[in-house]
Amino acid sequence: MAAVSLRVGDLVWGKLGRYPPWPGKIVHPPKDLKKPRGKKCFFVKFFGTEDHAWIKVDQLKSYHLYKEEMIKSTKGKRFQQAVDAVEEFIKSKVSAFASSDDKSRHFSSDSKRQNFSPAEISEHSARKRGRPPKEEKDAYPEPSTVKRLVTGPVAGYKWKPGSCSAIIQKLKTTAEEETESTSIQAADSTATNGSVIPTDKRIGFLGLGLMGSGIVANLLKMGHTVTVWNRTGEKCDPFLQEGARLGRTPAEVVSMCDITLSCISDPKAAKDLVLGPSGVLQGIRPGKCYVDMSTVDPETSTEISQVITSRGGRFLEAPVSGNRQLSENGMLVILAAGDKALFDECSSCFQAMGKKSFYLGEVGSASKMMLIVNMILGSFMASVAEGFTLAKKASQSQEVLLYVLSQGPLASSFLDQKCQSILQGNFKPDFLLKHIQKDLRLAIAMGDSVNHSTPMAAAANEVFKKAKALDQSENDMSAVYLACNQ
Repeated sequence: MAAVSLRVGDLVWGKLGRYPPWPGKIVHPPKDLKKPRGKKCFFVKFFGTEDHAWIKVDQLKSYHLYKEEMIKSTKGKRFQQAVDAVEEFIKSKVSAFASSDDKSRHFSSDSKRQNFSPAEISEHSARKRGRPPKEEKDAYPEPSTVKRLVTGPVAGYKWKPGSCSAIIQKLKTTAEEETESTSIQAADSTATNGSVIPTDKRIGFLGLGLMGSGIVANLLKMGHTVTVWNRTGEKCDPFLQEGARLGRTPAEVVSMCDITLSCISDPKAAKDLVLGPSGVLQGIRPGKCYVDMSTVDPETSTEISQVITSRGGRFLEAPVSGNRQLSENGMLVILAAGDKALFDECSSCFQAMGKKSFYLGEVGSASKMMLIVNMILGSFMASVAEGFTLAKKASQSQEVLLYVLSQGPLASSFLDQKCQSILQGNFKPDFLLKHIQKDLRLAIAMGDSVNHSTPMAAAANEVFKKAKALDQSENDMSAVYLACNQ
């Protein structure tokens, strides 16, 4: 895509990463948002969504010049709603311009008598031609009292969402600033930028919780053929409206599909899904593929692998690192181990749901790595909660503490998000507290199995157990603050 002579206020088609071109408007960025280094770019507010991002100039086209071409090449309810929003915006501007033009005639006849300055007359002429005066900018929501830390090209400011279907409304597009990969990532990552070419294989998905819902939404968005099942059937309805097919049981989904993925809460649920009545194992035949994306202990993963392969099936463990927001944004990190050929066959699925995927070797390796990652995450969250509690007890401003942290080496979107939850007392689940406690417990057990002590994780685990006793299991992990604050 290429853009010529673009400026603030222009309507454009913007291409962001792997997503199709989308209608938007070039606007002024918030004052505290730095422009990414490198190629020239504009800050774009997209219609019909909450999205806004820096877009490189070569990924922008004029809305009016390419409207017909873009509408022909891109379909879908969400896309049509965005186009409708642009057209309504254009109509409103035309009406406003007509009204201001009538007023300008009166202004022209009276300007000499009223002794306007040349600057004022020049400013009004700019308005008449459709250009805003220099001081006018698109309205932005007020930032919090503590400046939001912005990592990469996307700001933490939100516009009100347009009227989208429930499932598509969850898909919040984000942009990722291009950075140099480490040598490990360069060797092991299979994620790519740009458009995803969906596999022609039939994909099944079992489990539509916080993580699974975002994953399936992105699989559908990228054109995959997906059959879904969930223990609570009504959770499937929004996906069926977006083109997914319904499986009545896990066994039926496996029978209907070439590759079946699952994302379940814990080891017991993962085993029950495979071994239970009408479970996955009942649908396995030679060549059928099963990918378990649950975070479980390596022993559970190995057991599932053995029963699947004993029936001639193929198995891959592929737990994901992230949270609900990253799942909805298609920005998860996938850690995989097992059947290498199956890992390669899942490439388009992993690209649709994540920004990086790693192949780590034999079954059990990915489970171990995932538990270590979440052990660190849980221990860090407990420390943050303890620090904010101490600040309160010592009569120090928690808002100032967050600002200080955001300026130092701990600065991250995770820190900002969780601290904002603490400050606002809003623990809407993004990563369930009971799940991080489960992962801490499994990581400690893994340490025991190799005769390695994990005292920090053990201490964090006790704090999370206390939070569960305070009925915080179904809230976000940041609700551990309530246990620290007792």
